[in-house]
Amino acid sequence: MGSSLKEYGRLLADDPDYRERAEAFAAKVRDISELLAELPPSAPRHPVRARLAHHEACHLAHAQGVREQPRAVLRTVPELEVVDIPESDMCCGSAGVYNLIQPEPAEELGRRKAENVRSTSPDAVVTANPGCLLQISRHLGKQLPVLHPVQVVDASIRGVRPW
Repeated sequence: MGSSLKEYGRLLADDPDYRERAEAFAAKVRDISELLAELPPSAPRHPVRARLAHHEACHLAHAQGVREQPRAVLRTVPELEVVDIPESDMCCGSAGVYNLIQPEPAEELGRRKAENVRSTSPDAVVTANPGCLLQISRHLGKQLPVLHPVQVVDASIRGVRPW
């Protein structure tokens, strides 16, 4: 969704009625990780003693160029170990509706992503895209929790286990 919103200026560049408004709007669109990475933590963080496998969400990494910010946000959590999985930025097979219109290749990507996750021996998986959360969860079964980075930060602030 954020990727599409950030493209409004380009998508409406030829529309004389909406071009300027679309450009102004698109310039304001930011992912939560971009905002949180720029701000110093305002709430104390409690330790989260866990090893998280980080999957780069395609909508952030490829469409928006947001790669470091989710990791920077997670680094504000004491004692949290974040590891990149092999082929971290490879699509998990969700890709919007890709898993619905191309189920066989999406299934293969999902299985491959789950194998790469398991290879890091994590306590949980973290990714910033709801589609990725569902796809990766499906292929991991009940083996590991799959979380959004904000869920981990929230748990750290509240002093509870994220899962």
